[in-house]
Amino acid sequence: MNQPLAYVHPGAKIASNVVIEPFTTIHKNVEIGEGTWIGSSVTIMEGARIGKNVRIFPGAVISAIPQDLKFEGEDSFAVIGDNTTIRENVTVNRGTSASGETVIGENCLIMANVHVAHDCVLGNNSILVNNVALAGHVVIGEFAIVGGQSAIHQFVHIGEHAMISGGTLVRKDIPPFTKAGKEPVSFIGINSIGLRRRGFDSKKIHEIQSIYRILFQKKNNTTQALQIIEAELEASTERDEIVTFIRESQRGIMKGYNNS
Repeated sequence: MNQPLAYVHPGAKIASNVVIEPFTTIHKNVEIGEGTWIGSSVTIMEGARIGKNVRIFPGAVISAIPQDLKFEGEDSFAVIGDNTTIRENVTVNRGTSASGETVIGENCLIMANVHVAHDCVLGNNSILVNNVALAGHVVIGEFAIVGGQSAIHQFVHIGEHAMISGGTLVRKDIPPFTKAGKEPVSFIGINSIGLRRRGFDSKKIHEIQSIYRILFQKKNNTTQALQIIEAELEASTERDEIVTFIRESQRGIMKGYNNS
């Protein structure tokens, strides 16, 4: 870790085998776990909590204060889970008093030039492709993938195993297991390829397809669709997860399938 061309605040807590490349700056009140590599010209600011075996590439800025005019200097954190990769020029802002922290889970891939705003929560194994911009308070489920150049509105919730097409403007919640795209953001199918890669069998994928056919392709309103799903389809982890996600949506869910 001893790198004479980097600046490490004496109050930072850094595991002994962390590698810090030249011209990196690490502020006070920072913790970095074992096996992590910090590339050159990285800035890690107060409140960063970085796990084990994380890789942070040149130009990234981790735990800068929120871009939120309501922020008043309160203590807060930016948490990055074990085995996550942060590519070049990524910016991750720390949280505000609303939640106290911004969280990126374990085994995530955050590609170049992504912005993760205050109070966002990213589930384990999620991927943000180049130039994605997350506004504040966005929640992204495990194994979700957000395509490059996409912009996610504040407070949007993206369900686990969802996949969002590149260049999408996401103003509504995206239920789990789905693919989303178009303008305005709409259902374009379920993420069947991703589900197969993660061990979902054909029977389970068919069940998920049946749920979304009722919701998005049968001309039911959301209330009617949920009633039919619960009445006609056997209870399962996936069925109940979808129903709960939709019922708890604060922004409303994306539009149904269309050919426009």
